[in-house]
Amino acid sequence: MREPDVHLSDRELVLAADGELSTSRERHLAACGTCRARLRDLERAVADFAGVHRGTLDPLLPRPDAPRARLRARLAEAASGKPIGRQFWFRPWHAAAAGALALILTVGVLSLYQWRWSRANGLVDVPSPRLTPGAARKVDREELCNSALPKNQVVPADLRRRVFQAYGMANADPRAYEVDYLITPALGGDDDIRNLWPQPYVSTVWNARVKDALEDRLRDMVCRGQLDLAEAQRDISTDWIAAYKKYFQTNVPAR
Repeated sequence: MREPDVHLSDRELVLAADGELSTSRERHLAACGTCRARLRDLERAVADFAGVHRGTLDPLLPRPDAPRARLRARLAEAASGKPIGRQFWFRPWHAAAAGALALILTVGVLSLYQWRWSRANGLVDVPSPRLTPGAARKVDREELCNSALPKNQVVPADLRRRVFQAYGMANADPRAYEVDYLITPALGGDDDIRNLWPQPYVSTVWNARVKDALEDRLRDMVCRGQLDLAEAQRDISTDWIAAYKKYFQTNVPAR
């Protein structure tokens, strides 16, 4: 049995959207901002998919009044004693096609939801702006560049655990992720949970090791007087992938 403080699974979120969640899990949902945000993402994903369906698939389906018109024509033809033309009654393959379409739609909705949830919560390439907007301490360029601060500091175990919980990843394998500083300490990043997120090591192209290279490049440019510290902090916290492309002048991670 699940503990009441464990975040809702994707299946439970679907049940919540349908109003079928158990009472105990409804209490967790009411008290958990992270799960409510995930539910809103799911509802938006379903709405987006419905909009795509209406715009692309609905025009390909027959009009609702078309089968009635054909039935009326056949009845009139039968009443007149004329031979009935070729009939298109319901056939077994229609049921199979309907089932396949339903499966495709279901998979599409879940895939779209998974993509949006991953993107919104930093599991793809970038952190959630809501959970990890970035945080920097007050420090000037001279003080920063004359210090021997490491590129990244060790994040305490309790803080790492809170980061994974905030992102709904309490059961994730911590060895596959770096609890990374959005603004690295070597650029004045603060030891604040708002400056941390679980970034994959290898499961995405834009992974933790790629970001490490950007952090080195930005610190070098700041300390050589080629880049303002505030600008470096702003660029890496706003969109670190865009910053990588900007400062390395490439659209793909350099080898």
